[in-house]
Amino acid sequence: MNLDEMGPESAKSFLGKKLVHAQPAPEKGKPAERASQEIDYGRRAKGYIFGAFQPATGEALTRPYDRRTTENWIDFLNQVEQWVPQSIERIYAILDNLAMHRATDVLLFALQYPRWEFVFQPIYAAYLNLIEPWWKTLRSLALKGRRFETWEQVCDAIDRATVYWNAHRHPFVWGRRRRHRHRRSSGIAIPANVR
Repeated sequence: MNLDEMGPESAKSFLGKKLVHAQPAPEKGKPAERASQEIDYGRRAKGYIFGAFQPATGEALTRPYDRRTTENWIDFLNQVEQWVPQSIERIYAILDNLAMHRATDVLLFALQYPRWEFVFQPIYAAYLNLIEPWWKTLRSLALKGRRFETWEQVCDAIDRATVYWNAHRHPFVWGRRRRHRHRRSSGIAIPANVR
């Protein structure tokens, strides 16, 4: 299981890629226009989204918090403990090296729940935690192309996107999907006509 936090996320406008005019303008040579977005100057509420992700099943759990503290992290771990079925005997939690993840309270949590084992990824190796690319998917589902006035709206969008993801979940594959991979060239040693 991969655990991490996303944020800080703010109640603001998030860029999208929706086209305003799908066809080029009548004037020759003028490309299609993308949606314009008003500049967002306001400082509104912000917070963090804590997440748990099971790559084997694709199932995810997200919870919003207003601050990134050890108390909130322990509260989230307790929610994950309730979320994971009791039939699972061992939980390997993959985490980054944030000080909050290595706090004494987390050690006490691990002593209280012996089925948990925390595995810390190497420093500067965020790509080893599969929740990181999933955060990109969640941002695309929940935030992309939308404007939020309050933190509660952001939390609601994240919650609805997580429910949608869990309804359509699939095992998460590390790297790009095969249909998006480009065919490799034959290289120097093999002639192009020999296969």
